[in-house]
Amino acid sequence: MANPPLSPGNYAGTRSNLSESSDFNAISFVVQQILNKAATTTLVQVTKVNNAGGISPVGFVSVQPLVNQIDGDGNPTPHGIIHHLPYLRLQGGASAIILDPVVGDIGMASFASHDISSVKATGKQANPGSRRRFDWADGLYHGGMLNGVPTQYIAFSATGVAIVTPQKLTIQAQNIILDSTGNLAVTGEVVRGATTGDQVTLGAHKHGTGTAAAGTSVPTPGT
Repeated sequence: MANPPLSPGNYAGTRSNLSESSDFNAISFVVQQILNKAATTTLVQVTKVNNAGGISPVGFVSVQPLVNQIDGDGNPTPHGIIHHLPYLRLQGGASAIILDPVVGDIGMASFASHDISSVKATGKQANPGSRRRFDWADGLYHGGMLNGVPTQYIAFSATGVAIVTPQKLTIQAQNIILDSTGNLAVTGEVVRGATTGDQVTLGAHKHGTGTAAAGTSVPTPGT
C-alpha cells in the first residue's frame, strides 16, 4: 500500500509502507535518513560559467544535478541549481591548459566533508565557514563525462599526436624551435614578416627586382 495522499503543495517523505514493518526496517530507515544528509558525488550538467576561455584565474560554474530525488513511493523531484562550484583546471604555478567548461557540459560534482566557503573566498588556509558537513553547497566540478564527439582536440595515439581545430591555431612565443629529423610539410603558404613592409612568401617571392634589389640574392620585400 502506498503512502496516504498529501494535501496540495506538500511533498511526500522517503518513508514507504515497509519502513515500519519490522524493527530492522525501522532502524534501516533511520540510518538511511542520516545517510541522505551526506552529499558525496553525482553527475551534473553545467548551466552557467563565469569564464569563457579567456586568460583569467580559474572560475566557477553553476550546475544542475542529473539524478532526481525520489520519495518513498518513487515519485521524482528534481534538484535545484547548485551555484558557485570551483571547476578543475590543469595548472602548475603560472603554467596552465585553459579549457573552461561550457554550458551544457556534463561532468562530476564532488562534495567536501566540511564547509569550504572561506577557502573559496580567500584562496588560503582557513577554518570551516560553518559546522555543515558533506553539504551540497560545498561542491567541486570535474568536467568531461558523457559528452559528445569533439571537433577541436589534441589526440595522443600510438602513431603520434594530432592537433585539430576548425578555427585558427595561434602559437605565440619569444622563440620557436622545430626540431625534427624528418621533413616539414606545409599545404599552405609560408610567410616571413607577415603584416609588415618586409613581408616575404616562401613560394612566390622574387629575387633581384627593383633598383634597390637589383643583382642581389636577397628576396624582394612584398613578394
